Amino acid sequence: MLYQSLKTNREFFQDIWAFPDALQWKNYAKAWKTYELGRSVLNTLYYVGGGLALGVFLTTLNAYALTRVTFRGRRFIWGLIMLSLFLPGINALIPQYVLMRELHLTNSLTGLIILNSLGESVFYLMLLGGFMRSLPKELEESAYIDGASLFQTFWRIIVPLSTPGIVTVAIFKFLNLYNDFLGPFIYLTDAKKYTIGVNMFHANQKMQYSADWVTLFAGVTIAMIPSLLIYMAFQKRIAEGATLGAVKG
Repeated sequence: MLYQSLKTNREFFQDIWAFPDALQWKNYAKAWKTYELGRSVLNTLYYVGGGLALGVFLTTLNAYALTRVTFRGRRFIWGLIMLSLFLPGINALIPQYVLMRELHLTNSLTGLIILNSLGESVFYLMLLGGFMRSLPKELEESAYIDGASLFQTFWRIIVPLSTPGIVTVAIFKFLNLYNDFLGPFIYLTDAKKYTIGVNMFHANQKMQYSADWVTLFAGVTIAMIPSLLIYMAFQKRIAEGATLGAVKG
Protein backbone atom coordinates (compact mmCIF):
# COMPACT_ATOMS: atom_id res chain seq x y z
CA MET A 1 0.00 0.00 0.00
CA LEU A 2 2.85 2.39 0.85
CA TYR A 3 4.54 1.42 -2.42
CA GLN A 4 1.41 2.14 -4.51
CA SER A 5 0.74 5.45 -2.71
CA LEU A 6 3.95 6.84 -4.22
CA LYS A 7 2.85 6.31 -7.82
CA THR A 8 0.60 8.16 -10.23
CA ASN A 9 -2.76 6.60 -11.10
CA ARG A 10 -1.52 5.85 -14.63
CA GLU A 11 1.48 3.95 -13.27
CA PHE A 12 -0.74 2.08 -10.84
CA PHE A 13 -3.10 0.85 -13.57
CA GLN A 14 -0.31 0.07 -16.04
CA ASP A 15 1.69 -2.22 -13.75
CA ILE A 16 1.29 -2.53 -9.99
CA TRP A 17 4.76 -4.08 -9.66
CA ALA A 18 6.71 -1.53 -11.69
CA PHE A 19 8.79 1.15 -9.96
CA PRO A 20 7.42 4.69 -10.17
CA ASP A 21 9.29 7.14 -12.38
CA ALA A 22 9.31 9.61 -9.47
CA LEU A 23 8.08 9.30 -5.89
CA GLN A 24 4.72 11.08 -5.67
CA TRP A 25 4.83 12.47 -2.12
CA LYS A 26 2.21 15.01 -3.20
CA ASN A 27 -0.36 12.19 -2.95
CA TYR A 28 -0.16 12.53 0.83
CA ALA A 29 -0.83 16.27 0.74
CA LYS A 30 -3.72 15.64 -1.64
CA ALA A 31 -5.17 12.91 0.60
CA TRP A 32 -4.89 15.13 3.67
CA LYS A 33 -6.80 17.91 1.91
CA THR A 34 -9.28 15.86 -0.14
CA TYR A 35 -10.41 13.58 2.68
CA GLU A 36 -10.17 16.32 5.37
CA LEU A 37 -7.96 14.05 7.45
CA GLY A 38 -7.09 16.86 9.88
CA ARG A 39 -10.67 16.98 11.15
CA SER A 40 -10.93 13.19 11.24
CA VAL A 41 -7.70 12.96 13.23
CA LEU A 42 -9.01 15.46 15.80
CA ASN A 43 -12.28 13.52 16.08
CA THR A 44 -10.34 10.29 16.53
CA LEU A 45 -8.06 11.83 19.18
CA TYR A 46 -11.08 13.06 21.13
CA TYR A 47 -12.83 9.69 20.87
CA VAL A 48 -9.74 7.63 21.73
CA GLY A 49 -8.48 10.02 24.43
CA GLY A 50 -11.84 10.33 26.19
CA GLY A 51 -12.62 6.61 25.91
CA LEU A 52 -9.15 5.68 27.13
CA ALA A 53 -9.19 7.95 30.19
CA LEU A 54 -12.72 7.06 31.33
CA GLY A 55 -12.51 3.41 30.30
CA VAL A 56 -9.22 2.66 32.06
CA PHE A 57 -10.41 4.39 35.24
CA LEU A 58 -13.67 2.41 35.31
CA THR A 59 -11.90 -0.88 34.52
CA THR A 60 -9.42 -0.26 37.35
CA LEU A 61 -12.26 0.61 39.73
CA ASN A 62 -14.30 -2.46 38.73
CA ALA A 63 -11.31 -4.80 38.99
CA TYR A 64 -10.54 -3.47 42.48
CA ALA A 65 -14.14 -3.84 43.66
CA LEU A 66 -14.45 -7.40 42.37
CA THR A 67 -11.08 -8.70 43.52
CA ARG A 68 -10.10 -6.72 46.64
CA VAL A 69 -13.37 -5.65 48.30
CA THR A 70 -15.40 -8.23 50.19
CA PHE A 71 -19.18 -7.87 49.91
CA ARG A 72 -22.20 -10.14 49.62
CA GLY A 73 -22.89 -11.34 46.08
CA ARG A 74 -19.40 -10.62 44.76
CA ARG A 75 -18.88 -14.15 43.44
CA PHE A 76 -22.31 -14.12 41.82
CA ILE A 77 -21.60 -10.84 40.02
CA TRP A 78 -18.22 -12.11 38.87
CA GLY A 79 -19.90 -15.27 37.57
CA LEU A 80 -22.43 -13.25 35.59
CA ILE A 81 -19.62 -11.22 34.06
CA MET A 82 -17.80 -14.40 33.06
CA LEU A 83 -21.02 -15.78 31.51
CA SER A 84 -21.15 -12.77 29.23
CA LEU A 85 -18.13 -14.24 27.41
CA PHE A 86 -20.58 -16.71 25.83
CA LEU A 87 -22.78 -13.91 24.47
CA PRO A 88 -21.70 -12.67 21.02
CA GLY A 89 -21.32 -8.90 21.15
CA ILE A 90 -23.32 -8.47 17.94
CA ASN A 91 -26.43 -9.70 19.81
CA ALA A 92 -26.38 -6.57 21.98
CA LEU A 93 -26.15 -4.23 18.98
CA ILE A 94 -29.88 -3.56 18.54
CA PRO A 95 -30.77 -3.01 22.23
CA GLN A 96 -27.67 -0.80 22.59
CA TYR A 97 -28.72 1.31 19.63
CA VAL A 98 -32.28 1.66 20.97
CA LEU A 99 -30.91 2.70 24.37
CA MET A 100 -28.52 5.23 22.81
CA ARG A 101 -31.33 6.65 20.69
CA GLU A 102 -33.68 7.04 23.66
CA LEU A 103 -30.92 8.81 25.61
CA HIS A 104 -30.25 11.10 22.61
CA LEU A 105 -26.63 9.99 22.44
CA THR A 106 -26.55 8.97 18.77
CA ASN A 107 -24.49 11.05 16.32
CA SER A 108 -22.28 12.11 19.23
CA LEU A 109 -18.63 11.32 19.89
CA THR A 110 -19.29 11.88 23.60
CA GLY A 111 -22.07 9.31 23.45
CA LEU A 112 -19.67 6.82 21.86
CA ILE A 113 -17.14 7.47 24.63
CA ILE A 114 -19.80 6.76 27.27
CA LEU A 115 -20.96 3.60 25.46
CA ASN A 116 -17.44 2.17 25.15
CA SER A 117 -16.45 3.11 28.70
CA LEU A 118 -19.53 1.71 30.42
CA GLY A 119 -19.57 -1.39 28.21
CA GLU A 120 -16.89 -3.14 30.26
CA SER A 121 -14.69 -5.66 28.47
CA VAL A 122 -14.42 -8.99 30.28
CA PHE A 123 -10.91 -9.48 28.88
CA TYR A 124 -9.62 -6.23 30.42
CA LEU A 125 -11.36 -7.01 33.70
CA MET A 126 -9.82 -10.48 33.88
CA LEU A 127 -6.40 -9.13 32.93
CA LEU A 128 -6.29 -6.41 35.57
CA GLY A 129 -8.23 -8.41 38.16
CA GLY A 130 -5.72 -11.25 37.94
CA PHE A 131 -2.89 -8.79 38.52
CA MET A 132 -4.59 -7.18 41.54
CA ARG A 133 -5.24 -10.54 43.20
CA SER A 134 -1.50 -11.05 43.56
CA LEU A 135 -1.01 -7.91 45.67
CA PRO A 136 -0.53 -8.52 49.44
CA LYS A 137 -3.68 -7.95 51.50
CA GLU A 138 -1.56 -6.63 54.38
CA LEU A 139 -0.93 -3.38 52.51
CA GLU A 140 -4.62 -2.49 52.61
CA GLU A 141 -4.98 -3.58 56.23
CA SER A 142 -2.09 -1.29 57.21
CA ALA A 143 -3.73 1.60 55.37
CA TYR A 144 -7.05 1.01 57.17
CA ILE A 145 -5.26 1.00 60.54
CA ASP A 146 -3.71 4.37 59.63
CA GLY A 147 -7.18 5.76 58.99
CA ALA A 148 -7.32 5.62 55.19
CA SER A 149 -10.72 5.33 53.55
CA LEU A 150 -11.62 2.71 50.96
CA PHE A 151 -11.08 5.09 48.05
CA GLN A 152 -7.82 6.44 49.52
CA THR A 153 -6.51 2.89 49.81
CA PHE A 154 -7.50 2.22 46.22
CA TRP A 155 -5.99 5.44 44.85
CA ARG A 156 -2.78 5.65 46.90
CA ILE A 157 -1.83 2.00 47.26
CA ILE A 158 -3.55 -0.29 44.76
CA VAL A 159 -3.33 1.97 41.71
CA PRO A 160 0.44 2.67 42.00
CA LEU A 161 1.20 -1.02 42.60
CA SER A 162 -1.02 -2.04 39.66
CA THR A 163 0.66 0.33 37.20
CA PRO A 164 2.11 -2.46 34.97
CA GLY A 165 -1.34 -4.02 34.59
CA ILE A 166 -3.04 -0.66 34.05
CA VAL A 167 -0.53 0.32 31.35
CA THR A 168 -1.08 -2.99 29.57
CA VAL A 169 -4.86 -2.52 29.63
CA ALA A 170 -4.44 1.06 28.38
CA ILE A 171 -2.38 -0.13 25.39
CA PHE A 172 -4.97 -2.73 24.43
CA LYS A 173 -7.77 -0.20 24.89
CA PHE A 174 -5.97 2.35 22.70
CA LEU A 175 -5.56 -0.12 19.84
CA ASN A 176 -9.17 -1.25 20.22
CA LEU A 177 -10.57 2.30 20.23
CA TYR A 178 -8.37 3.56 17.41
CA ASN A 179 -9.29 0.60 15.19
CA ASP A 180 -12.97 0.71 16.16
CA PHE A 181 -15.02 0.97 12.98
CA LEU A 182 -18.43 -0.53 13.77
CA GLY A 183 -19.36 1.86 16.62
CA PRO A 184 -18.60 5.15 14.82
CA PHE A 185 -20.05 3.77 11.58
CA ILE A 186 -23.38 2.92 13.21
CA TYR A 187 -23.84 5.85 15.58
CA LEU A 188 -22.33 8.77 13.64
CA THR A 189 -24.33 10.28 10.77
CA ASP A 190 -22.66 13.69 10.51
CA ALA A 191 -19.61 13.58 8.23
CA LYS A 192 -17.96 16.31 10.32
CA LYS A 193 -17.85 13.87 13.27
CA TYR A 194 -16.39 10.86 11.44
CA THR A 195 -13.36 9.16 12.91
CA ILE A 196 -10.50 8.40 10.56
CA GLY A 197 -11.58 4.78 10.02
CA VAL A 198 -15.11 5.73 8.94
CA ASN A 199 -13.73 8.56 6.83
CA MET A 200 -11.47 6.16 4.95
CA PHE A 201 -14.37 3.76 4.42
CA HIS A 202 -16.46 6.46 2.74
CA ALA A 203 -13.42 7.52 0.70
CA ASN A 204 -13.13 3.94 -0.52
CA GLN A 205 -16.82 3.94 -1.52
CA LYS A 206 -16.17 6.92 -3.78
CA MET A 207 -13.53 5.02 -5.76
CA GLN A 208 -16.20 3.52 -8.02
CA TYR A 209 -16.74 7.02 -9.39
CA SER A 210 -13.22 8.55 -9.31
CA ALA A 211 -10.77 5.60 -9.17
CA ASP A 212 -8.09 7.80 -7.57
CA TRP A 213 -6.53 4.82 -5.84
CA VAL A 214 -3.08 6.22 -5.13
CA THR A 215 -4.58 9.08 -3.11
CA LEU A 216 -6.72 6.59 -1.19
CA PHE A 217 -3.63 4.46 -0.45
CA ALA A 218 -1.87 7.57 0.85
CA GLY A 219 -4.82 8.37 3.13
CA VAL A 220 -4.99 4.83 4.53
CA THR A 221 -1.23 4.86 5.13
CA ILE A 222 -1.61 8.06 7.16
CA ALA A 223 -4.44 6.41 9.13
CA MET A 224 -2.20 3.43 9.98
CA ILE A 225 0.72 5.42 11.35
CA PRO A 226 -0.52 5.99 14.98
CA SER A 227 -1.35 2.33 15.66
CA LEU A 228 1.92 1.21 14.06
CA LEU A 229 3.91 3.61 16.23
CA ILE A 230 2.11 2.46 19.39
CA TYR A 231 2.72 -1.18 18.50
CA MET A 232 6.42 -0.63 17.82
CA ALA A 233 6.87 1.39 21.00
CA PHE A 234 5.02 -1.07 23.26
CA GLN A 235 5.51 -4.36 21.43
CA LYS A 236 7.15 -6.03 24.43
CA ARG A 237 4.41 -4.81 26.79
CA ILE A 238 1.68 -6.10 24.44
CA ALA A 239 3.30 -9.54 24.27
CA GLU A 240 3.65 -9.67 28.06
CA GLY A 241 0.09 -8.44 28.55
CA ALA A 242 -1.41 -11.42 26.75
CA THR A 243 -0.57 -13.62 29.77
CA LEU A 244 -0.25 -10.97 32.50
CA GLY A 245 -3.50 -11.78 34.26
CA ALA A 246 -3.00 -15.52 34.08
CA VAL A 247 0.56 -15.37 35.44
CA LYS A 248 -0.28 -12.96 38.23
CA GLY A 249 -3.45 -14.74 39.13
